Formats: sequence, C-alpha cells, structure tokens
Amino acid sequence: MQRRALIFSAVAALPWAGQAQTQTWPAKPIRLIVPFPPGGTTDVVTRLIAAELTRSLGQSVVVDNKPGAGTVLGVDLAAKSPADGHTLVTVANSFCVNQTLVKNLPYDGQRDLRPVGLMGMSEHVLATHPGSGLKTVADLIAAAKKQPGKLSYASFGAGTSAHISGAMLEAQAGIEMIHVPYKGQAPALNDLIGGQVTVMFGNWPEFRQHVQSGKLVALGMATAKRSPLAPQIPTLTEQGLAIESNSWNGILTRSGTPDAVVQRLNLEINKALQAPAVVQAFADGGIVSLAGTSERFAAFIRSETDKYAQVIRKAGITAES
Repeated sequence: MQRRALIFSAVAALPWAGQAQTQTWPAKPIRLIVPFPPGGTTDVVTRLIAAELTRSLGQSVVVDNKPGAGTVLGVDLAAKSPADGHTLVTVANSFCVNQTLVKNLPYDGQRDLRPVGLMGMSEHVLATHPGSGLKTVADLIAAAKKQPGKLSYASFGAGTSAHISGAMLEAQAGIEMIHVPYKGQAPALNDLIGGQVTVMFGNWPEFRQHVQSGKLVALGMATAKRSPLAPQIPTLTEQGLAIESNSWNGILTRSGTPDAVVQRLNLEINKALQAPAVVQAFADGGIVSLAGTSERFAAFIRSETDKYAQVIRKAGITAES
C-alpha cells in the first residue's frame, strides 16, 4: 500500500500543463518495438507489460518484433520516430554494449533516445548439451585447449551480453572458441539443445526447464554467489572465472517526448510491475523486478555503458569476434 501511495502522489505532483498534455495522450495505439525475435525473456516481459499498459492507458500497446543487426535495426526505428510518445522500444544490455562495440551507429544513444523505465532482470547460466560430454567449466577449458578454435559458443547476437560473456570466458580461461551469433535467444537455444553449438550463456528462466529435463547441462551460474533460484548449481566464480552476467530490459522513447508523457509512462510501467499477473509471471520465471524512476534508468544506462566499454576495450572484443 505504501508503494502505491507513492505512485499516486507522483501523479498529483505533475504540473497542470503536464496534466493537460497527458489528457490528450495517447491519442492512438502505441507501437512498442522489440529488437529481438519472439520467445526470449525480453519479448515475454515486454508483452506482459504491454498488456497491462493497454488496460491502464485505454489504447492498444502493440508489440512489434524487429530483430536484426544486434538490436540496432529496431532501436534505430524508435530513434527516428516522432517524439510524441506513441513509439517505444524495449532495450537490453546490447543497447549499452553497442555504444562502444558498433562503429557508425545510425543513432546517438544519449541524444536520440530517452529512458522511460526499467522492467526486469534475469540471471545467466552457462550451459551445454549432453552430447558434448562436458560437466564442469574445467571440462570445457580442457576440451577447448585440446581443440583450439573448434568448440563454439552461441549468443543472442553480436554485442549482446551473451557475446560479451563468451568473450570474457575465452580471455580468462586462455582458450579460443568460435562465436556464433543468432537473432535472439530462442533460435540460439534451439541450436544449443540440438548440439549445433557447444555452449551458451543464457537466461535462467528459459534454460531452467531444459536443465531440469536433462536436455541441457548447467556448467555454472554467472552470479556473484549461488542463486536462490538454482542453489544446486555452482557459480563460475567458484570454478575460477570472475564472470557475472545477466539480461536486463527497459523501455525508451524518442528524445523530445514531453516530460509529462514520459512521467505518465514511467508511472504506468511501475504500476504494471505490481499487477498480480506480472508479479506471478516474474516469480514463476525467476525474473527480478526493477521498478524505479526514469532518472534512475538513465543513470543505470550510463553506468552499464561505461562498464561494458571497459570490458570491450580490455578484451579487444569486436562485433565480428
């Protein structure tokens, strides 16, 4: 109740001019671009929030999957949209990675897009398929050293958190593997299960059922300490690798969108994160809610961009590696 009181007091604090703007917005259905294919955690979270926003805003919030170019394609569509709050884009770690990794981005992440609100975060697990015969990180390192450049690791796409984590694994373990980028986690996961690639860092919510059924083998959780969601799985840190990896997601809009519209959107996203259906889905899926202000999200993006820039430069990671 206290959190709800804070949310509604924030609405009361909006300037009268801002309230007038929000009375005419949204004037039409809202397009919510997801720069990933359907089926992954970011797509699932976005659709949960979009359903709640549709109810609270009185206009349809239409999810539009536009994968491609390591999420650059979908983000660019939003960056070039009208600044009226009717086009939004869901971003993940790759948005911050691409600021350093991708040369000649068609948009300026700081200038052209404005943070609205964070949604959720999923822990990563490093997994392989049973046919690989690998049971631990030590097994993986030994096999990779025996066959330099033969084993492979999949990612959601060039510049995604799974790509960065795979490159960190290579650097820290002193091994060489082949990076195989996909247009999203779902197709990469399918190929991992099928044995087309050796290992992959991926979101625990999607990997959990496959680990439990024996279709995948968990080599380690990419968390600082053992996850309460999977306490039986050792961390990579326990096995000698200083790698922490996760996938977060949040919503941006075009820079220049009126402040009152951004504040209303942020308010409604935070309310959506408290909706019983969303709370239950997050709990079932092992997703952590990241409710907060748009200013907090902006600071988070700056911090993540700086963090990834240091990793990319130190490890010599490129979009092609």
